[in-house]
Amino acid sequence: MAKGKYISSKNTQKLQEIGKAILQFMNRQSTKIYNYKQIADGIDFKNPRQRELVVQALHKLLADQRIEEVSKGKYIINLKIEGTLTGTIDFNQSGNAYVKVEELDDDVFIHSKNVKDAMQGDTVVIVTYQYKGKKIEGSVVEVTQRKRTDFVGTLEYIAHKDFGFVVSDKKNFSTDIFVKKDKFNGANHGDKVVVKMIGWRPGDKNPEGEITQVLGAPGEHETEIHSILAEYGLPYEFPEEVELEADAIDREVRDEEAAKRWDMRQTLTLTIDPKDAKDFDDALSIRQLENGNWEIGVHIADVSHYVRPGTRLDDEAYSRATSIYLVDRVVPMLPEVLSNGVCSLRPNEDKYTFSAVFEMDDKAEIKKEWFGRTVTHSDRRFTYEEAQERIETGEGDLAEEILTFNRLAKILREKRINDGAITFDRSEVRFNLDENNEPIGVYFKTSKDSNHLIEEFMLLANRKVSEFVSLNKKGTPTNNTFIYRIHDDPNPTKLEALRDFVSTFGYKMDLANTRKVTESMNSLLQKVKGKPEENMIETLAMRSMSKAVYSTNPIGHYGLGFEYYSHFTSPIRRYPDLIAHRMLQHYLDGGKSPNRNDVEEKAKHCSAMERLAADAERDSIKFMQVKFMEKHLGETFEGVISGVAEFGFWVQIPENGAEGLIKLRDLTDDNYSFDLTTHSVRGSRHGKQFQLGDTVKIKVMKANLIAKQLDFKIVD
Repeated sequence: MAKGKYISSKNTQKLQEIGKAILQFMNRQSTKIYNYKQIADGIDFKNPRQRELVVQALHKLLADQRIEEVSKGKYIINLKIEGTLTGTIDFNQSGNAYVKVEELDDDVFIHSKNVKDAMQGDTVVIVTYQYKGKKIEGSVVEVTQRKRTDFVGTLEYIAHKDFGFVVSDKKNFSTDIFVKKDKFNGANHGDKVVVKMIGWRPGDKNPEGEITQVLGAPGEHETEIHSILAEYGLPYEFPEEVELEADAIDREVRDEEAAKRWDMRQTLTLTIDPKDAKDFDDALSIRQLENGNWEIGVHIADVSHYVRPGTRLDDEAYSRATSIYLVDRVVPMLPEVLSNGVCSLRPNEDKYTFSAVFEMDDKAEIKKEWFGRTVTHSDRRFTYEEAQERIETGEGDLAEEILTFNRLAKILREKRINDGAITFDRSEVRFNLDENNEPIGVYFKTSKDSNHLIEEFMLLANRKVSEFVSLNKKGTPTNNTFIYRIHDDPNPTKLEALRDFVSTFGYKMDLANTRKVTESMNSLLQKVKGKPEENMIETLAMRSMSKAVYSTNPIGHYGLGFEYYSHFTSPIRRYPDLIAHRMLQHYLDGGKSPNRNDVEEKAKHCSAMERLAADAERDSIKFMQVKFMEKHLGETFEGVISGVAEFGFWVQIPENGAEGLIKLRDLTDDNYSFDLTTHSVRGSRHGKQFQLGDTVKIKVMKANLIAKQLDFKIVD
């Protein structure tokens, strides 16, 4: 093996990446000895130049004591160092856990007896070991960072001992929290509370905590909704100083400010939104030019005019990062005076806007584009239903304009799909609530042409703004820092699993290349429409996709088929859009590219908050579904098996979206075991099988509001 060479700072990052790949490869069999050729082959570095880089990376790993040279040219993981890894711990319902470690392909299994004082989501240091023929396992050595210190649970008071425990509703929560009576702070036995963890002494079985908030009686509507928000650390009230700052904002459209903008108040402008919407952050304008082309304006509330960096209002908006849409309420990113008032593009009011204006011919080809600040006036507010009526009948006020929008939008949509977009078009469950927020009905929100109309023009604005910042007039990347919405390519292993599974239903997928994957996915989603397996296959297809996140690295958006894409059209409810507005204006003013690391930090925060909001929204839907199904205890329904696990399987009722669990221990006609390869459970004596996608008849046995869980029973 060649002697190590001097590593320049230019190559340091590259060698770190190669070193990471080497460790990942060697960790698959941490007790095996490799020579450098085996390592190079293992990470697919095969030409002479690549192998020289492997040699350099190995010298660096040796110097860092990450590997050991057991004999000349032969290497092994340094178990004293490499046996200690850092990752994030994730508990399952049994109390066992898995630690996700960046360097490893697979998560490390941690038995419940080896989790030490770790709690859900903590960053932990683990030591790993491997038994013969078994997967790598580990034990927690220490917790280096707590994911959180505030938790939601129910207080169980041990009266004769003057202390209690807060018991979490979450089944993956590893331990109860011990609370002394003098730290109950007004809470009584059985109350749902927020408890703050204040310590965990070595050797103690439970951490100690202090109750900071009493939420109310478990199962009550307001208690459970506030519990959901508290569980994810999400606020439901604004601090008084933020409200006061918002109330002090000048709500008038001033002539001196309007003079600095493109005044488009005379151009026909309209909004199309859900019938119950209160914040209208986007509008469309239309005007036919003398040359026959169309001037289409996508107008977005100019939140950046009112919410300025360095204010308490901006700090609070950034902290929240997104509005949260629960089943019965919206927890807005901005105070109501802004979200529903001064920034909302309400009809018959002048508003400051930030616009993308396109000159378009009848084939939806863009001839010119313009971006900048405007002042607009919405002439008419349409609901989606009203706009759909004009599309279907051709009658009603502004029908001609809406039909023109629709015709152009359909061309844009068709081109987008032809260019590689995937057309996920899932229906969303919604509830009809009475005056007491009790669910009296369930319906599904589906997208029609009026929804697609708005979607296409918003996508167009988002893409074109992103391209404007990222590319010069010749189409060459500018390297300007910007905030992108990115969506990485799907995981090949997940795609292969999806292909193998849908083949059992007679569907085929071609995974030969990106184009074939997209075509296959769109074809699959079309073919399952209206079939019993539709929802389940759509769910699995979505799970095969990567998660969309915010980033300064423009790797493109796989699902939309866009090379450059940013969120620009909803700054009332998404902080990344507000960042995009500010940065676009900065570049329009001739500003230099800002620090990428600063923007990346904000992008990561916004991504994290978006995930929390999505989890809270899902929990609120589960809660309302359980509440709705409480009225149907003992009734039977036909359902579709929607998920399978070692302990049971889930069945979804298509007519209302409710999902319940069938526990294997409740199936008494046979001994059933889980088969991961077929997504099924099978009886050992009679061979009876329950498989993902099967239609079964069930009875509703239990509705647990606190755990947000339904229990079903199979009816023969």
